[in-house]
Amino acid sequence: MTDTTVDKTPDRTAVEFWFDPNCPWAWMTSRWVDEVARHRDLDVTWKVMSLFVLNEDQDVPDTYRDRLEQGQVYPRVVTAARLRNGDEIVKPLYDALGEHVHHRQESDPAQVVPAVLEELDLDADLLEYAWTDEVDQAVRASHQDGIDRVGQDVGTPVIAVEGTAFFGPVISPAPKGQEALDLWDGVVAVAKYPGFFELKRSRTVGPVFDTTA
Repeated sequence: MTDTTVDKTPDRTAVEFWFDPNCPWAWMTSRWVDEVARHRDLDVTWKVMSLFVLNEDQDVPDTYRDRLEQGQVYPRVVTAARLRNGDEIVKPLYDALGEHVHHRQESDPAQVVPAVLEELDLDADLLEYAWTDEVDQAVRASHQDGIDRVGQDVGTPVIAVEGTAFFGPVISPAPKGQEALDLWDGVVAVAKYPGFFELKRSRTVGPVFDTTA
């Protein structure tokens, strides 16, 4: 049921959202943007970025680098589906992957990807792109588009609102109703100030997933 007590704005707002399907924090932020979009007229374009690409030139432990490389499966399959089916498939595919990866905590891409493709009635042969580098150039181009908006010293997600881009916010759990809108207005407002660069505090909780959404 829609919360009729929250603010509404008449104009449509262009939003771009870059995510890596592996990232639980990007997933939390995406649920917040979904909540805002229920009450505000947002035109959200969902785009892939890659934690592997983000960290490939960084000094990170080998075990972490291996995990990031294995995680390329999900950005690749989303990109392959977008190239074949268009931008409109990206969000449903992200939602389905997030349900398996984050809510159900399923960790084997060899099981997750076929299940998600079947759920969305997508071509089973898209699976082949997940374990090759055939669409990596397109993954990197999408990733770089987001990074070019905010610089290298960021993570996922990246959001651009009417051309104003920022990393995050990193939140848990995703707020609802007026609280979600208040956070949205505050984040967008500070991001629009040209001299604003960073606001941060230590995380005290992990991702809190709302499985009822």
